[in-house]
Amino acid sequence: MHFLRKYVRKYWKLFSTAVLFLACEALCDLLQPTIMSKIIDVGVAGRDLSYVLKMGGVMLLITAFGAVAASLRSVLASIVSQNFGSDLRSDLFRKIQSLSFKNIDKFDRASLVTRLTNDVTQVQVFVNGLMRMFVKAPLVGIGALVMAVRLNPPLSVVLVVVVPVVAILIMVNIRLGFPLFLKVQKSLDRVNGVMREYLSGVRVVKAFNRFDFEVEKFSSANEELQNKSIRANRNMSVFSPAIMLTVNLGIVGVLWLGGIGVNNGSMHVGHIVAFINYMTQILFSLMMVSMVFNIFVRAKASTGRIAEVFSIEENITWSNVQTEETTEKGRIDFEDVTFSYEGTSGEPVLKKINLTILPGETVGIIGSTGSGKSTLVNLIPRFYDVTSGVVKVDGVNIQQLSPKKLREKIAIVPQKNILFTGSVAENVRWGNDKAVIEEIEKASKMAEANDFIQAAPEGYDTRIGQGGVNFSGGQKQRISIARALVRNPEILILDDSTSAVDVATEARIKDSLKKYAKGLTCLLIAQRITSIMDTDKIVVLDHGEVAGLGRHEELLKDCQIYQEIYQSQMGKEVR
Repeated sequence: MHFLRKYVRKYWKLFSTAVLFLACEALCDLLQPTIMSKIIDVGVAGRDLSYVLKMGGVMLLITAFGAVAASLRSVLASIVSQNFGSDLRSDLFRKIQSLSFKNIDKFDRASLVTRLTNDVTQVQVFVNGLMRMFVKAPLVGIGALVMAVRLNPPLSVVLVVVVPVVAILIMVNIRLGFPLFLKVQKSLDRVNGVMREYLSGVRVVKAFNRFDFEVEKFSSANEELQNKSIRANRNMSVFSPAIMLTVNLGIVGVLWLGGIGVNNGSMHVGHIVAFINYMTQILFSLMMVSMVFNIFVRAKASTGRIAEVFSIEENITWSNVQTEETTEKGRIDFEDVTFSYEGTSGEPVLKKINLTILPGETVGIIGSTGSGKSTLVNLIPRFYDVTSGVVKVDGVNIQQLSPKKLREKIAIVPQKNILFTGSVAENVRWGNDKAVIEEIEKASKMAEANDFIQAAPEGYDTRIGQGGVNFSGGQKQRISIARALVRNPEILILDDSTSAVDVATEARIKDSLKKYAKGLTCLLIAQRITSIMDTDKIVVLDHGEVAGLGRHEELLKDCQIYQEIYQSQMGKEVR
């Protein structure tokens, strides 16, 4: 739990002030039964009205002081807990953003959402409670115990029995509760995962009429969460009544022993009333402690899950060494590169790749599904580190470049086009947040997106629904291409990003790139052979290896795999 030290250092002064006010509030609560006993034993027994009024006034002043302390404590508790929750959530979000793909792949996406929301809230509630009842309960409980023993030692024999029994019940509660609530959090992850999967694929679900199946799947996850929550809460629900029963039996014992003492004249009625009040305070404190431990169990489970994210040591380290600028802008070198995804067995995804892409070249990459095309280009911006070998950009090993400097050179249009909620202009400006509208329009024209954007009633101010639901697949691809082009990169990576665009539009996009983006190194991953036939050279991948390298005409003569792709797509025999 080392990550919590930062917040302790930041908020300990306000936290300590809140606890100080809380201690004042608890002291005020503890003084009142003793004053009440004096009113009964001195004022009422002696028929001294002035003493009753005087001590009553003292009780009112103490109550008022306690109320002021409680109000100030509540204000401070809210400030500390809300700021702590906000800081923790922001830091956790930044930590997730800083993780490499390799580390992010260790977590389910729904689990990360749960940790950012529900788990942080559980810890925040516990911190807020510490400055409210969680600290007050033991203070009042211990204070009431001391005051009761001091007030009437003979009656304290009841406490000798009650307190150990309650302590045992609380310890059993903790031991049984923690693993149960950990299972509840994991079940909540599954519910979030099922819901997230459904929402991301809702069109497919409706298209295949799988609504009943999805309802059944969600009901199963929801029922699992329900059953584990019921089991956990049922286990917790046994202890509060047991503690209450134990303390109430103690109060009965006090009344019985006190009655005997009053009859034989060894005890005062006021002492009995005060002792019962202290027993009630002890009961209240123990009930609160039991509830605190229930919340503590949940917070402990949530803290452990948050700590799992914070404790990840980044496996990709970035060099702070300043490298000299080179004249080869846009050059890419793969030198004996081998790569495997962590946790997978079998053959590496990429094996002994040796490839040089010169500045300004347009290179097509083709191969069967699973041949390693996307993996190859994901190594260039260093989304993953190579298992062995070296990747160079502009003649410099990418491990010697800072992430900002490296990724400023590169623009990527991913295989899955993602648009963010906002206007079209805001989405295109993601590539360059300083781009003016003229630059946005120029990039959109190159991507063949300007016409349909301008045709919309609000033009570039048209709002994009979540995930771009109000645009077709081809339109989303073209907006994504515009977003990459407005960056003015040295290297442009198009990962099958024209698959939803018709052939004529694709040809116009490529012509625009040649005309307006001279000197730009372009890597074009494609499934259609027509998309890459006119590139400067073509890389043919097969099972993670370079099976062919050259121009279209050369590969038709020399590369069997390329010949098979050509025949299957074009329906022509290679001559």
